[in-house]
Order: sequence, then structure tokens, then C-alpha cells
Amino acid sequence: MQYIIGIDDTDNLESRGTGHLARDMAAALAKDFHIHGIVRHQLLEDPRVPKTSHNSSASILFEGEQHPLEEIAAFAKKLMFADYQQGSDPGLCIATNVPAEVVEYGQRARREFVYQDEPRKLAAAHGIYLEGLGGTQDGVIGALAAVGLAQSGNDGRYVLLGSIRDLKGLQSIEAVLATGISAVQTMNGQTVSEGLVLADKLRPARRNSQPILFVEKQEDHWLPLKLN
Repeated sequence: MQYIIGIDDTDNLESRGTGHLARDMAAALAKDFHIHGIVRHQLLEDPRVPKTSHNSSASILFEGEQHPLEEIAAFAKKLMFADYQQGSDPGLCIATNVPAEVVEYGQRARREFVYQDEPRKLAAAHGIYLEGLGGTQDGVIGALAAVGLAQSGNDGRYVLLGSIRDLKGLQSIEAVLATGISAVQTMNGQTVSEGLVLADKLRPARRNSQPILFVEKQEDHWLPLKLN
């Protein structure tokens, strides 16, 4: 069974970011599930949107034996409440089957201002678990968007995948691919099969549901790019 968890607006100016909480949640889930990765999704940046730094949300992609969503939700909520930050407006979404309407909603949340009644109605219509866990509960907007964008397979960048966070310095293409990245490419689609990559912060993009590391030439090595 394939699962996607979406979380948003879990932090404040003094706390860790949502990505940190997502990694803690993934580590806890890894006891019972196989974690494919965590993806950061950039949503609309607009003065009307309250945000800590950048208006981004996170999706956790994992699979395993079928579990009731209520059990997974209770587990995730316990972690989020334990890490609740004053002034945050966290939202949590959990889905297995994500319809096209939710994918389209996620894509619109990247470019349009939306109110939380829309994701709530959309989630209810499709039987998707969506809940606000504090504050204004505006985090439901980005939580459902994260699930839709993850399902699209063509949005965001991985902040957790295999062993990408373990590599440092200049590394061979073989070492980069061994982390779990599917391919190394230039922006024009050319496959890179030799040379060294500066691997201090590898953040492969999610494209065609695969982690693809896009790079550009930098003197005698390849420089990773961070794409949304």
C-alpha cells in the first residue's frame, strides 16, 4: 500500500522548520514502513499568505502493509502535538488514493491564493483525511496541496532520500547514484555519467515520480541545482 502524508505550517520564527518535523516523522514511521522520501513543495508566495520564511509544505512518501488511516493519523498527530510550536497553524493530510482533482488543487495552490474551506470540502468529497491541529488551522491548505503535488510526480525537491544527506564534498557520479538518486542530468535533459559532483547538499527534484539530480558545469565539477 502506497501512502502520502502532507504537513504544513508546523513552525514559528524561533523553531525548527517543517522539514525537520517531517524527518522525525519519517524516522518513526520507518519502524513499520518503507520510506521512499520526503519532498519539499513550494506554494504561492504572496503578502496575503502568512508564513515563517517561505510558503512551503512537505510530503512524506512511504509504503507497507495496509493500515487503517485512523491509526496512522493518530500516530502522526501524537508526534505533531508533541512538537507543537506556539503561533503555528499546523495541518495534517494522509491519503492513499489521490484523485486528479486534488492534484489540480495542489498545482493551483502554487500560483493562486486559496482559503481553507476549499481543501476541507475537497478532502471530504474524496474521503481523504485532513485536519487542522492548532492555531488558525490554515495548515490544511498546504497539507492537502503537498499530497496533490506529490501525487503529480513532477513537483518539489527531495529533502530526504536514501543516503543523500550523508555525502559531502566532491563525489563521483557512481557515489551519487548509490544514494538512491535515479539519474543525474543537465537542465536540457542530457544524462551526466562521469565527473565529480559537489555533494554537500544534494536535493534532487521529483520528476516523473523519480528523484532526478539536475546539475550545471562549474569549472572542474558539477554543481547541483535546487529546483521547485
